[in-house]
Amino acid sequence: THEFKTPIATINLAIDAIESQLEKHNSKKKQQYLKIMREENRRMHDQVETILTISQLDKSNTLIDKTDLDVHKVIKDALDHITLLVKNKRVEIKTSFDSKKNIILGNKNHLINVFTNIIDNAIKYSKDNPVIKIETTNDEKNVFIQVKDRGIGMNNDTLKMIFEKFFREQNGNVHNIKGHGLGLSYVKKIVSLHNGKISVESVEGHGTKFKIQIPLLS
Repeated sequence: THEFKTPIATINLAIDAIESQLEKHNSKKKQQYLKIMREENRRMHDQVETILTISQLDKSNTLIDKTDLDVHKVIKDALDHITLLVKNKRVEIKTSFDSKKNIILGNKNHLINVFTNIIDNAIKYSKDNPVIKIETTNDEKNVFIQVKDRGIGMNNDTLKMIFEKFFREQNGNVHNIKGHGLGLSYVKKIVSLHNGKISVESVEGHGTKFKIQIPLLS
């Protein structure tokens, strides 16, 4: 962990130092390059965090800490996290919280990451003006969460591999999306640690639908 994180932290400190000097000279071009450096460094940091988290979860013999949670509150917190991503994009997010029983035993931070990841993907893999629908329902034992977009969709070969580590589609426009194919592997792992299930349906050119099932607190 130290060997991964120290270089990233050092790069950030160097960028801060350079930026403070450039403010005095108002160099727009250099500021632009620094912005790119900071964004790429942040992205590398996020990927390292994901790799380390997956590794820890795979090797750990103990379950993640859980408390009583309201699924609707967790989804709303995830939407708050995504606000900065949608701020500069014309994204429409529609919610339909029809579940009457919402309390589960879960880890808040990990579940927020799950929903943030899926919603973020829905935005990334949509064209202009993404529309994303989030719906909840329940039966006597489970709460069901559905996230649906009208994005570029996936073919059947991609669907079979979508939850595998490091898998990324290399056809069409998908390879232009930044990332290393770790997010959905993490998502599946977290849902599994909540004794839940996740599935995905998709049609190329028409969009994708993720379905998550998590047991209600008895």
